[in-house]
Amino acid sequence: METPPLRYLAAADVVAAMPPVETRLALAETTMRALVADAELPPKIAVHPAPTHSFAHAMPAWMRGAADDGSADLLGIKWVVGFPANAASGLPAIHGTAILSDASTGVPRAIMDAGVITAYRTAAVSGLAISRWGPRGSGVTVALIGAGVQARSHLPVIAHLLPGAEVRLCDRDPARLAALLEEVEAGEHGVFGSVRSVADAARAIDGAALVVTVVSFGPDRQSIAESTFAPEATVVAVDYDMCVPAALANGAALFLADDRGQYLANRTEVQFVGYPEPHATIGEALAAETPRPSGRVLVSHLGVGLADVVFGDAILRSAESAGIGTVLTR
Repeated sequence: METPPLRYLAAADVVAAMPPVETRLALAETTMRALVADAELPPKIAVHPAPTHSFAHAMPAWMRGAADDGSADLLGIKWVVGFPANAASGLPAIHGTAILSDASTGVPRAIMDAGVITAYRTAAVSGLAISRWGPRGSGVTVALIGAGVQARSHLPVIAHLLPGAEVRLCDRDPARLAALLEEVEAGEHGVFGSVRSVADAARAIDGAALVVTVVSFGPDRQSIAESTFAPEATVVAVDYDMCVPAALANGAALFLADDRGQYLANRTEVQFVGYPEPHATIGEALAAETPRPSGRVLVSHLGVGLADVVFGDAILRSAESAGIGTVLTR
């Protein structure tokens, strides 16, 4: 039996092979549903290098496919490291690499830059939650707190799901906020009813029907008073508890997490302090066809390695079909 090729996909290759937004939302749903009963996903395995606030996470995942012989199963791992001090020397703070293996033989299939995958799969999971438990209609007011990579990946999803949305962008860094606003006004991230920058997070959130928080992790939390959030707001927290206070989680009519084990492993004396157990996972709520209740909905997704594997497989298949990437010698 001939060993199949091993393909390397750099960040630009991943972008070129990335499926459209509709497909990304479907991949997110496949991932969340599989986590209920058809996947194996341990909480992130972490080590902590010497530089302050640095981390390194291994995120292995396996998913059962449709074929009885296991030939459609997916297997892979993401290795992500964060070194916040890199900013001072002009280096990226986060580096991610994904490795896909054949689930029947263990033969490596691909090595790919995981940074782009992380951004797009995270936004797709947010989009899935918004599509099921978010606001409806045109002209919805959206507050996007944070103006970094995750903000850029979320904006096209918001534009797709909420045509004519009135978006308020907020970030504590004026230069970063101005750069993102300029890109949005140039049409780089979708079409919106209106977009404006707001310097203060509480002002941006006040009255917003949808709040998406994507600020950078760090010791300095930007927790916003629970009373600031609208009574019927849908809140999607991508940044753990950096912005959303425990009072909102405890009072939410519906509180969902992407993966219960992942959430509970991260609920420590430092993170998610005072937070309750979620009512359900996103996948469980999808399976139960849980409707949007009256009151606030909080969706906290911590990022699961299975999403990287599911997206990575779709990206790899697209790259193979289009001849994108570099075939490596084994």
